[in-house]
Formats: sequence, structure tokens, C-alpha cells
Amino acid sequence: MAGMQIDAIPDSTCCQMDQPSPPNALPERMRTAAFSVHILTALGAGIALLAMLEAVREHWANMFGWLGVALIIDGIDGPLARRFDVVRLQPNWSGEVLDLVVDFVTYVFVPAYAITASGMLLPVAAPLLGIGIMVSGALYFADRRMKASDNHFRGFPALWNAVAFYLFLLHLPPALSSLGIAVLIALTFAPFHVVHPFRVVRLRWLTLWLLGVWAALAMYTIACDFNVGAPIVAGLCAIAAYMVGSDAVIRRIRSFRA
Repeated sequence: MAGMQIDAIPDSTCCQMDQPSPPNALPERMRTAAFSVHILTALGAGIALLAMLEAVREHWANMFGWLGVALIIDGIDGPLARRFDVVRLQPNWSGEVLDLVVDFVTYVFVPAYAITASGMLLPVAAPLLGIGIMVSGALYFADRRMKASDNHFRGFPALWNAVAFYLFLLHLPPALSSLGIAVLIALTFAPFHVVHPFRVVRLRWLTLWLLGVWAALAMYTIACDFNVGAPIVAGLCAIAAYMVGSDAVIRRIRSFRA
């Protein structure tokens, strides 16, 4: 007994079990599932190309159909990224940068072409306004202050796909359409807030309900190639007014009560 060598007893492994596993030790299927979310986001760029091809052919309803598909992808990839813990499982790929790149193409570039080439603006002003859309949109996407602390967008949030949709819906005189585009370019940098339909907590139930109604009306409008009646046009305009102006109205009411 005295001559026996007793090895040291290893420390308990409970602390080691509590430590998170390094990325290389994670199951391959988890990393694959996480990367598939990046592929889904990047697919939006491919959808934008299809929308651009339709725009070049002046198949405007088809263009908006593809932009709608891109909008759906943009709405679901964020929750999927959080569900599959993409940031931790795929640290070498920036989902935020990828999302901004795809959003710029679908929200700004393709709609800017449609707005400029559709003949709805004054011919002299159209190229200049198209450049203004691209420059202001690029600056907006690069602005780290694009969202306020309560998740509202600061200024006009470069939703040029929606602007193009309403131009085709309303068929305003070219001079009025050109003026409206110029005003929206300026409002990109204005100190007012626009509701984010998914992230703003205040009246979220109402915002999501209205967003669902808007989506249904918009799909019907596109299916009818924008040949819809006044009630649908009025409904679409009323919902747009709520999205853009609800925060300003609520703040004004609160200031009167104070």
C-alpha cells in the first residue's frame, strides 16, 4: 500500500459541461440550418433580378409581384435567424450586412428604375429624381441612427417600392408626382418618425391588422393590374397615412394633454 502511486483525482466535469461548445463541436446540421437562413436572405437579391427583368419589359404588375415575394422573405428571415441562432453558429457571415445589401436592391434600386422609366415623372426631372432616390437611399441605409430607441424609423425610411406602388395606383399628373418624389427625398433626412410594423410595441395589434389588410388589398390590386375601384384605392391610401403619420398624431395629442 505504501509503495502504490495514487494519481490525482481530476476536478469535477460539471463546470466543463456548463460551458458552451465551440462552433466546431456543434452538430453539422445546426450550422447548415443556420447558413440556410443566409441563403434565404440572399435569395432576395435573385428575386430583385427577376423584378428588374420584368421592369425592363414594362410588365409592371409582374415586377410588383416579385417585389412582394422579396418583401415576404425580408419579413421572415429575421425571426428565422433568431430561431436558428445564426449569429453564434455562423459568426463569419454578417446577416445584418447581407440584409442591408438585399434591402437596398429591392427597396431602392429596382423601384428607382421603375419610377424613373415608367413615364410618370416629368421627362426633364426623372433622371435627376432617380439619382436623388439612389443617393438618399444609400445614405439612409448607411445611417446608424435609422431607427429610434422605440424602433420607429427616423425620417422617410426609403420605402421606394411602396412609393412606386402608389404612383402606379394613383396615376397623378407628372408634375405632381415629380414634386412628391422630391419631397420624399428631402423627408429622408427630416426629424420625424415612421412606424415599424413589426418592432414598434405601441398599437402593434392595430398595426399588424392593418398591414394584413394592406397586403390583401395590394395583392388584389396587382392581380388586377391596378384596375381597381375607388374604395380599394381609398383603403390603401388610408393605411399608408396611418403608417406614416400615426406617430406624429399621437405625439401631438400627448403634447396637448401635457
